[in-house]
Amino acid sequence: MKQLTILDGGMGRELQEIGAPFSQPLWSAQALMEAPQFVHKAHQHFIDAGAEIITTNSYACVPFHLGQDLYEKKGAELATKAAKIARQCADENSHRVLVAGSIPPPLGSYRSDLFIEQTALPILDTLIQAQAPYVDIWIVETLCSVHEFKVTQERLSNTNKPCYYAFSLADDIQRPASLRSGETVEALVDLLIESNAKGVMFNCSIPEVMEAALVALQPALKAKGNDFELGIYANNFSPIDSEHEANDTLQSTRELSPQDYVKFAKRWHELGATIIGGCCGIGPKHIQALSEWKQAMNGYT
Repeated sequence: MKQLTILDGGMGRELQEIGAPFSQPLWSAQALMEAPQFVHKAHQHFIDAGAEIITTNSYACVPFHLGQDLYEKKGAELATKAAKIARQCADENSHRVLVAGSIPPPLGSYRSDLFIEQTALPILDTLIQAQAPYVDIWIVETLCSVHEFKVTQERLSNTNKPCYYAFSLADDIQRPASLRSGETVEALVDLLIESNAKGVMFNCSIPEVMEAALVALQPALKAKGNDFELGIYANNFSPIDSEHEANDTLQSTRELSPQDYVKFAKRWHELGATIIGGCCGIGPKHIQALSEWKQAMNGYT
């Protein structure tokens, strides 16, 4: 995927936009349980907009969203359903669409302090086993610390599918690019090189912090002789602070037009990003604008 590849956008907000059952704390898992046809519809909207990779709707198939009891009863089943729906939707299209199996934070987004290795391990294994037969690649999403990356990468060490690791950045443009744990982007370099990573991404952070992360990471990787694929999929949220409680309320969005998002994307592409899509609040209109920009670069109208 060294040529520019368009990833899909944020599933949760798209489900809400098209009228799917949607509430906290179940979030995007509610549609899987009550109205899975909306999940298929949301995937198709992103494909119609130009997405070449769709991501399984498994992000909320964890105790953090489902609660422990429902997770134990339904977690694996829901993750499998999410992967099957994405696979079916991709296969129904006449052109090739890859399915990315989503491995979300098992114990909560944006908070590195919530990650407990021994608690996370069986959840990670369940998510991997449930989705593996149906996905083409893996994207481990919203990683917030070096420790979380190391643990998750080890659980995927035996897969034969390409693995992409997406890190969430601190939403602070005044500081050097860092993970939400406070660790620097450069701290990832040696670990990534030693891992099974096909590519490294940054996701679910405001667009303004993505450029600094690419500027910090790409030269360090090249200096080591490595040529990872780089990817960006930013959110459309207001900045998230270090004590954010993801399940309390829906995070507020801002006005970020598709044209504004493409302006950011052009800069990311200049800095080496070859996979670009969107996270929370980035919808089909944004993805369509990215696809049209790609077509214009390739000389298509």
